Amino acid sequence: MTARKKTPAAKTAPKPGPAKVKRRRVVPKARPQYAALPYRLAEDVEILLITSRETGRWVIPKGWPMKGRTPAEAAAREAFEEAGVIGEIAPAPFGAYPYVKYLKSGLGRPCKVKVFPLRVVKQQTEWPEMHQRSAQWFGWAEAAAAVQELRLSRIIRKFGKRAGRGAVA
Repeated sequence: MTARKKTPAAKTAPKPGPAKVKRRRVVPKARPQYAALPYRLAEDVEILLITSRETGRWVIPKGWPMKGRTPAEAAAREAFEEAGVIGEIAPAPFGAYPYVKYLKSGLGRPCKVKVFPLRVVKQQTEWPEMHQRSAQWFGWAEAAAAVQELRLSRIIRKFGKRAGRGAVA
């Protein structure tokens, strides 16, 4: 018997077809939300925080844009509905922070929250979400430490320092 000589396997040429498309991860655009930063001037600057409905963590009142209302007006409305406070809302945001809003479906939706200072003039004894949340006044440094979102904490610190110097009224 003669040995057969092994020949290298012929390389097959790539089949003609569409060029490879580089896939990019699609990140949905962040949806806007508007928040109030309720504050009062006592011995020092105090910030009103509320608990979130789902997790009970400390947050500020915030919500989606409202038809027929400016961002500042929407923030003031959220402050009333979620914390029972009425006051003078700043027309321009003091800062903004990103966070992920987890929907009931479990999907996370990126949001960018614009924060409008609200000098509290009156705190109601009853308000729409009073049985769904707790509300508590904190010194600004305590409030900054109580919230979980780092960028929100920075906004509260910056606001507290400025308001404490009388730079924000």
